Amino acid sequence: MFGIEFVPDDSVLKIGYMAKLAEDAGFQNIWITDHYNNRDVWTTLAVLSLMTNKIRLGTGVTNPYTRNAAITASSIASINELSGGRAILGIGPGDKATFDKMGIEWDKPLSRVKEAVLAIRAFLAREHIGAQGPKMLELAGSIADGVLINASHPDDFKFAVPVIRQGAEKAGRKPEDVQVCAYASFSANKDQAKAVNASKIVVAFIVAGSPENVLQRHGISMDEARMISDALAKYDFKSAMEAVTPRMTEVFSVSGNPQDCRARVDELLKTGVTQVVVGSPIGPNKESAIKLIGKQVIGR
Repeated sequence: MFGIEFVPDDSVLKIGYMAKLAEDAGFQNIWITDHYNNRDVWTTLAVLSLMTNKIRLGTGVTNPYTRNAAITASSIASINELSGGRAILGIGPGDKATFDKMGIEWDKPLSRVKEAVLAIRAFLAREHIGAQGPKMLELAGSIADGVLINASHPDDFKFAVPVIRQGAEKAGRKPEDVQVCAYASFSANKDQAKAVNASKIVVAFIVAGSPENVLQRHGISMDEARMISDALAKYDFKSAMEAVTPRMTEVFSVSGNPQDCRARVDELLKTGVTQVVVGSPIGPNKESAIKLIGKQVIGR
């Protein structure tokens, strides 16, 4: 199964056009990010509900800090009605750095997500959780229908999948009932170099925001990550991209020609991943990349 992420930084009608393109290309899920500095996630999903016919639509992901659980439940239920039952709720603790900018205290993320999911459950038939840390992964396994994991490398899922399964088993659930989604930074183009170059700015942000244990897992030093983080803090995106190494691109993205991308997808599926989400940047040109992925990655 394949999903695709759209960051609503374009007009909603343009996102709707690309959503229809993705549906026609064979994607089964669309995930819309929820950030204060982009267009509203619920407005975007509402438009997509009317511009698509069968593809499933979800938040990728919202959070319990900026949105009250009752409002989130009402919103996703409205999208579900508007789309004819195609809505999925993705919810997670969000990004501390974003909340700091908004003046919101990022307190007790595990408890806040658990409380929100339990509060919303009465309104919904399905829940997905966006997770990364081991405790959050275990929680997802115990209470959610699926997990959205912001990762692109098989080693991250070899770590995550057993933790999710452990959470499911502790809760008396069947581990196979919990879907595992690789929410990957994806960049496809017939020209491998162009694909890799397009992914670098996204990879830079991922490296800067990755915890030390994840960097260590992939042999990336804190000094390398700090160099990128410092450049991004100064809005020096050129230097940040130049500091992205081939190893970082290989670890934190699925980038290259369609054959390279499909090979990585196959590796991810072998770890227990049930859905690969094609996340930003998708490719140097989103529209041509969606068509290319549909024919030569999903089609295979």
